[in-house]
Amino acid sequence: MKIADINQLKISTLLPSPKGVALALLEACRREDVSIHQIAKLIQTDPALSGRLIQRANTTNLTTRAITSVLDAISRVGLIVVKQLAMGFSLIDQYQQGPCKKFDYQEFWSHSLLMAISMQELGKSTRISAPDELFACGLMTRIGCLALATIYPDKYAELIEQQAPGKSLIGLEQQYLQTDHNELTAAMLINFGVPNIYAESAYYHEAPGESGFSEGSRPYQIVHLLYLAKQIADFGLAKESERSKRISELMLLGGKIGLDTESFGTFIDQVMQEWQLWGKMLKISPAELPPPFHKMMNASAPREEDVTDTSSLRILLVEDDPSSLVLVEGLLSDILGHTVFTASNGQQALSLSMEVLPHVVITDWLMPVMSGLELTQSLRATEWGQNLYIIMLTSIEDEEEVITAFDAGVDDYITKPINIRAFRARLRAAWHYRKLQESWERDREQLKRFAAELAVTNRKLKHFASTDVLTELPNRRAGMETLSEVWSIANRSGQQMAVMLIDIDHFKKVNDTYGHAIGDKVLKEVAASIRNTARKGDTFCRMGGEEFLVVCQNGNIDTNSVILFAERLRQHVKKQQIDIDDIHIHTSISIGVAIKEASMRSEDHLVNAADKALYAAKNAGRNKVFLAINNKLVCCNASN
Repeated sequence: MKIADINQLKISTLLPSPKGVALALLEACRREDVSIHQIAKLIQTDPALSGRLIQRANTTNLTTRAITSVLDAISRVGLIVVKQLAMGFSLIDQYQQGPCKKFDYQEFWSHSLLMAISMQELGKSTRISAPDELFACGLMTRIGCLALATIYPDKYAELIEQQAPGKSLIGLEQQYLQTDHNELTAAMLINFGVPNIYAESAYYHEAPGESGFSEGSRPYQIVHLLYLAKQIADFGLAKESERSKRISELMLLGGKIGLDTESFGTFIDQVMQEWQLWGKMLKISPAELPPPFHKMMNASAPREEDVTDTSSLRILLVEDDPSSLVLVEGLLSDILGHTVFTASNGQQALSLSMEVLPHVVITDWLMPVMSGLELTQSLRATEWGQNLYIIMLTSIEDEEEVITAFDAGVDDYITKPINIRAFRARLRAAWHYRKLQESWERDREQLKRFAAELAVTNRKLKHFASTDVLTELPNRRAGMETLSEVWSIANRSGQQMAVMLIDIDHFKKVNDTYGHAIGDKVLKEVAASIRNTARKGDTFCRMGGEEFLVVCQNGNIDTNSVILFAERLRQHVKKQQIDIDDIHIHTSISIGVAIKEASMRSEDHLVNAADKALYAAKNAGRNKVFLAINNKLVCCNASN
């Protein structure tokens, strides 16, 4: 896509923009000579911003030492993310309210915050990008909506009124404003200095299938995470009556990223709890916290009426008057054909209900020990009791009393003396609800199984997509993703990193002499040697053919430790004898090493340096370790 230029839209002066320290920070970051210490001093002049950034850094801090200073926070999350968060927090403070009467500013920020939290947690489980980067991305993904409400308050209010339920405003925005909130979001993000990968993903987040991103690529994964985050945010802010309609799609989306029903439920609950905490800190009026996800999953089915079949129900009849008990029991079992259990008071019925698990409870109102009203309230307080159909027997037909009964959780009522035709009609409604409940539960169970199977399948597919089938090491794609991630972390934190390229010496000769089947086994043995010699925190992958990549990301990396590791690996392979049937093969490896240097602008420069060192090792006779450092190639062998 080609993202529109803010100036071309001719509305740049009207756009929501950060003020105060956030604006000064944005301008400072545009200077090439600005230092991290200068940025820290600038942020420290705003205590609220300082506190929020420190809190943000600690949220995803994996070390045992708490972050207590702005300087540490900047080092942890990186300058780009600090800039985005400062802008987001500044806009939240400024636009708690605004000129557009139909635009709910509090709901907008609450939704944006929930998207941010969702992206943060998704980042932890998928490792597509750093959680802090994804938090900032989620927070700003719908900023174009705020912009349109700010620039065109009256017209946008009209468009909101015209919007059909459940439909996006996109079509109306394009028709009447010649732009839309996604286009404006992308343009604003680019103007703020946000990387293109996030701006483009924000543009397509409502319709990720239209992005054209290559399946499995990083942009493809980010835009689909944003789509999921929006669905979670929509779900979190939906009315209680609407949530059940959204659960099925959410579960399937969770399955696509490898989360089964239980894991996804835990994930959603964690996101919602975090949402409430951040809402209070940012002074955003939080929406009501939804119930735990598993309770919503198992909620009662919607109630409908009008059926004619009245198959047998399991009914608990509660009546303290013996003559009435015998009369109603006979009516239910002999005439209507239901299975009936009886109790003479509410307390007895409560105990019996846990044993027989009735479909329907028919209870008298006025009883000793525990009344019908108290029984209803006790049943509804339990999770399983919420699905019961409860009918109240009463000789009182007072409107206020009836309202009291329904408020307590009664589904229907029958007045005494009982009219058989009316009683049959009431039980018909109860039967229909039970059948609907069974269908609902059956569908939910099927959905749970499908989501679980989908989660397992996607975890397997993800594993296969990132694993080399022959050696069972991560493949080139997975290795390059790890390299990109480690490079980003190193840039933000200032930690050191290194890469090693490894090539099996004279491997073509092995294939030519013994055949490719033997060659494959040699590859597997060398790969196993590499894996078994690995240090904690290092990542290995097969780049293709007989070449492997090692990404070294230990916290205490220095030139000597990396060279010692490479040398130990070289000697280990050299001493190894590979036995395949009656064939005995000795082989060796050549290794090129490169340490991240300040002059390197990307991870590609680091890999190119290691590649030059590898060629130097091979040209020097193979079975050697060469280091690329300060534009020089140095042989590092201890001995052969």
